[in-house]
Amino acid sequence: MTWGRMKNKLLLVVFAISILASAQKHTYGIYFPDGDRESKCNAFNKVFKQKPQQVRFGITIEDDNLYFEVNNKNWYKALFKNEDDGIAVDIVERDRYSCDKELTHSQIRGVLLPPIYEMNKPGKLKEVKRNKFRVFIRKIPSNLVDKNIEFNLLFLHKKTFCKYFTIYNLEKYPRGLLDMGVFLDTITYKNRKIAPRKLNSVTRHKKLTFSIPFEKDKSEYKPEDIRPLYDSLRLTDYDIKKINIKAYASVEGSFEHNAMLQFKRAKSIAGSLQSFQQPSIKTDISTSENWVEFLNDIKKTKHKKLTKLSKNKVKAKLINEYAISLEPILRKHRKAVVVLSLEKKDEYKNTHVNELITLFNKAIKQESLTKACSIQNSILDRVSRKFSLSLLQKMKIPKTKKFINLLAKNAIFKYFMDVRQTLRVEKKLLELKKLDPNNKHILYNLTVLKFIIWKNKARQIDRKKFKSQILNLKKVGVSQELIDKMIVNYHIIKAEEDIRKNNIQGRNSSVEFVMNSYKKLPLSDFDYLNLAQFLTYNSNIYDAIDAVEDKVSEVTVDEDLLFYYLNLTITKEELIHTDAYKAILLNAVNMNKKRFCKLYNSALNKGVTFQLLEDDNLRAMYCESCSK
Repeated sequence: MTWGRMKNKLLLVVFAISILASAQKHTYGIYFPDGDRESKCNAFNKVFKQKPQQVRFGITIEDDNLYFEVNNKNWYKALFKNEDDGIAVDIVERDRYSCDKELTHSQIRGVLLPPIYEMNKPGKLKEVKRNKFRVFIRKIPSNLVDKNIEFNLLFLHKKTFCKYFTIYNLEKYPRGLLDMGVFLDTITYKNRKIAPRKLNSVTRHKKLTFSIPFEKDKSEYKPEDIRPLYDSLRLTDYDIKKINIKAYASVEGSFEHNAMLQFKRAKSIAGSLQSFQQPSIKTDISTSENWVEFLNDIKKTKHKKLTKLSKNKVKAKLINEYAISLEPILRKHRKAVVVLSLEKKDEYKNTHVNELITLFNKAIKQESLTKACSIQNSILDRVSRKFSLSLLQKMKIPKTKKFINLLAKNAIFKYFMDVRQTLRVEKKLLELKKLDPNNKHILYNLTVLKFIIWKNKARQIDRKKFKSQILNLKKVGVSQELIDKMIVNYHIIKAEEDIRKNNIQGRNSSVEFVMNSYKKLPLSDFDYLNLAQFLTYNSNIYDAIDAVEDKVSEVTVDEDLLFYYLNLTITKEELIHTDAYKAILLNAVNMNKKRFCKLYNSALNKGVTFQLLEDDNLRAMYCESCSK
């Protein structure tokens, strides 16, 4: 071999060693397994998979210092059992995901900080408060302090890279109960999003929803077009307090043309409804293209390949003969969904509140209960809008059985307006119960209040006696539907109480009951939101997803329920690559584009994480919808 050839070979070896040394320096000696990850990480994976559901961990930042934080010391010790078990932090910059750049996928997404080991060394894990422990990692490099950055964790077992963990900031929602409402004259729900399913002539508030189809390119409606619907719903007994109109265009044609057409349609409907009532009615109008129903309908046809295309590419296809061939599908998507918030007409609405009190007390003296009830409703309406609850003290109602319903309504109304009144209202209703022991409204409302007391741990509740109290409501005429809903709520609170007492078997039994029961109940979107939160916390995320996935596929789904579903699912790769999920994402964009785009903010800036953009599907949706 000549010296020249030997020299070239030597240089090549030196160069290779140099690269290897550089890589070792960059990754700090961490071993990145190729085909042997399972064998190298088996012990780590076993402990990680056995993580109790209530264990939480993440990264905390204080004065540019990074800390690994965990709420369970025992799990931490089991995970970092060896002296060369540890963690490293990958600092990722937002600029990596700019829509005008080509994204290169890599195992390390940003700047890798030196790892830390000996996690179980005495004094390393410090308790900062009860059930909150932390380990100092590193200081953020000075050149990254002012950047838009996030922090991912590398879990290391015997210096082997075993798990890459992205820190998500999933929005937290307060867990509640299925809304049971309270009896005023009839069942009235505290959550205004819940509409009674049955139209009852004595119900003071109603929500009516109906859909109006549109012909292609037609926007004008006349009052007589809606009059039959108006009359058939007996709106003559009600005033329209608010109109909410969501106008949908089919997806073909330019967005600008569709937006203009939708708005004209919505204004036309609003004008038709306004003509029946003076003064003008508060109206909210929103418009969007109906991508949800288009994608859901098209996947059942020979044109299902369209579901794989971007919105712009779909629009480019939907021209001329192709659009004509799809017209039987598209015509179903042109419509307006109208929600009317109604309030029973108040003959005393122009009467001064002081005069109302005088008229009410006079009706009581005359024992004119029907008139007194009507005036009472008008007074309660004033209190709900602008007057203090103290106004009710001026209503002079004798404490006798004859006036029991008026007394009970005033009492429960105080809870309805202010949950802090719960204990006082309960005491008042218990006094009234003595006058009329079998009064359905009083017994039902007392049961509702006991749920609130139990959930907020304001008093110890005998669970066995309380369950009997719920079931006994059947004897006084409370519907089985309301009782069934209460029993589900009973198990929701019982499960939470059992987990606090470490009664896992009791908690699991209640979770199973809720899982087996909720499908039999008529639930609002508000109820589904609370149900999903319960299942997320007490069962698993996939049970929560199953519970609400049909609801979120509807174009009229409640916004909070839709975004809670995204909160549960947007980090689940097996879901986000489906055609159905694409429709749900587009529904969120159409419903609240700003809220949708905010999901992609940094986890430190009230987003889920900008690393959602690591996924090609989510990146395409973001860049098409949010980057303009």
